[in-house]
Amino acid sequence: MPTDLKSALAALDAHEPVSLLGLRETQWIDAKGGPYQLADPKAVEELAKDVAAFANGGGGVIVIGIATRLEHDEEILDRIVSLDPTRVNLDQIRKLIRQWVTPVPRGVRVKWSGDDGERVVFIDVPAQPIDTLFVVPAPVGKPGSPRTDTVAVPMRDGDSTHWLPRSEIQQLLSAGVRASGMPTAQALTELVRQAVSEAGPGTGLRVGQGLPDREREMRAAYEQLADAGLGEPTGEAWAQGAAALQDLRHEVDGEPGWVLCLVPGRPPVAVAEPVWQALIETGRRAPSGQDPLAAVGFPRPPAGTDAPWVIPADARRVDLDGGSWGPGRLTCSGRGVWGWQPIPHFSLDQGRSAEIGTGGQTPALRLRALVNLPWAEARALEINKSRRTQLEQLLPHSAVAGAVTLLSRRRGAELPAARWERGPFGNSVRSAGYTCTIAGPDGTPAVKASVMVALPTTMESTVVACADVLIESPEAWAAAIGTGWDTQLGLDEVQAVLLSAWETAAELLPEVVGDPAALSWAAPPTTELRITCEQPADNGVQPVLDSLVDMTPLGPNDGGARSQLAVAITVAPAMDRAERQRLLREALVHMAQAFGYVDAEVDLL
Repeated sequence: MPTDLKSALAALDAHEPVSLLGLRETQWIDAKGGPYQLADPKAVEELAKDVAAFANGGGGVIVIGIATRLEHDEEILDRIVSLDPTRVNLDQIRKLIRQWVTPVPRGVRVKWSGDDGERVVFIDVPAQPIDTLFVVPAPVGKPGSPRTDTVAVPMRDGDSTHWLPRSEIQQLLSAGVRASGMPTAQALTELVRQAVSEAGPGTGLRVGQGLPDREREMRAAYEQLADAGLGEPTGEAWAQGAAALQDLRHEVDGEPGWVLCLVPGRPPVAVAEPVWQALIETGRRAPSGQDPLAAVGFPRPPAGTDAPWVIPADARRVDLDGGSWGPGRLTCSGRGVWGWQPIPHFSLDQGRSAEIGTGGQTPALRLRALVNLPWAEARALEINKSRRTQLEQLLPHSAVAGAVTLLSRRRGAELPAARWERGPFGNSVRSAGYTCTIAGPDGTPAVKASVMVALPTTMESTVVACADVLIESPEAWAAAIGTGWDTQLGLDEVQAVLLSAWETAAELLPEVVGDPAALSWAAPPTTELRITCEQPADNGVQPVLDSLVDMTPLGPNDGGARSQLAVAITVAPAMDRAERQRLLREALVHMAQAFGYVDAEVDLL
């Protein structure tokens, strides 16, 4: 169990909030059983009071999502009340702290800690300069912006917070006036003059105030964007990674505010507050308490733009980059709903689910398309009977079934993939699996098509949809289609099968869990394409792909023969067939070149 602030923060950073249970509230830790209800003005005042009290008291941490019990007149951290990530807006908490606490405490962190079932939020308020007093507007419990003509000073005292008495505030002010060496009126006038110098008539804050190293840069950007009418600062500027940010708003109610955003290497941008909030809400769905901006990144200017630019409130598309999700695009539908999609790119990364459902199988050749669907709401999904029945009816007419039939037709036979049976994968409200088997004359499995959908488990956090075409036995397949036909696949046939398997896994299978269009991403969706030989020869050596697939269109292989090839595509699952075919060809070239076919080109496919 942690014994001090440092060890408690280490436990929270390690996503182990359960280790705090049993601690008592003290000078440096405060627990809240539920989140601040920030629609209530009193809750906003309480948040500001709690943060300022720790800033005035040497630092501390507020843990939200741990209930306490009273024991010998002390509050003991008793149990975790797991928080719903969709109902706690970390960015709003940060924003309110900047807006309500003066001056803004340095280094405050607002983060998630813990995994599903034990998620908490913690606000880390580091120790502040000892010569700085942090104040908040005097509480009134009514809606509205913070008052600028009142002041209150919260102080941490043991496990509670109290307001500094008016008499002590008066003594502090008197001491400051005496230290200035000026008459009272002149001293107070000078303090006011310093506060509003170089600032507009609104908040008394300068653009860039709070980031002294970048203040000049931010003021220059603000002046270049003057025609946009950005308004005045609503709080001090702050840093998010390498970016410098500033909230701006007009005094007139009803007008949307702005966020001035400066990212190194890019021109400054002013983002209308509604668009900025859509960006934050999108990134807030990232798991493990990741900061929204660290996930989705920052606005990327249109090609050819090298001057400060503006994203207005009526914008319908924003390109993003610089986050852990990689390049993406935020778009607004005709109904005003914002959604994020990745900008397609390729890699050789294979996820943990790459070989899902392959246990106990050893086909001669597997052609696989596997789609990872990291939906934010995935754990609430289920596969019901009506959608399973609909899938069973559609599978004989699916793209992957058509691909299997195509392979036989090209060899003079009509072997339709019409009969689909459950299995061999488990079927439940969390998974669905179906297989179609085409056998040789003696009943030996020759070719199989299989599909699977798996909802998240304790080991896997995403929905996985997979479609396979398996050449189980080239000999049995040759017997099924008749003599005189070559069972080696051409590269064009491999493309056709992978295209159909991808289409099935990306568009047909996800519908068995609900309406994909109504779900939001918690991470970028990916598609993995694999070509593998899995049936070892009698000597135990894996056969090479060249024995089952004609690889000659790719040219010579400088890396030697291989038994498997794989590539990953970061891309939204739904698209038209022409776009999917284009991406497939580019992905196969990326894969071939990475695996030694250095002369591979799209035109060769």
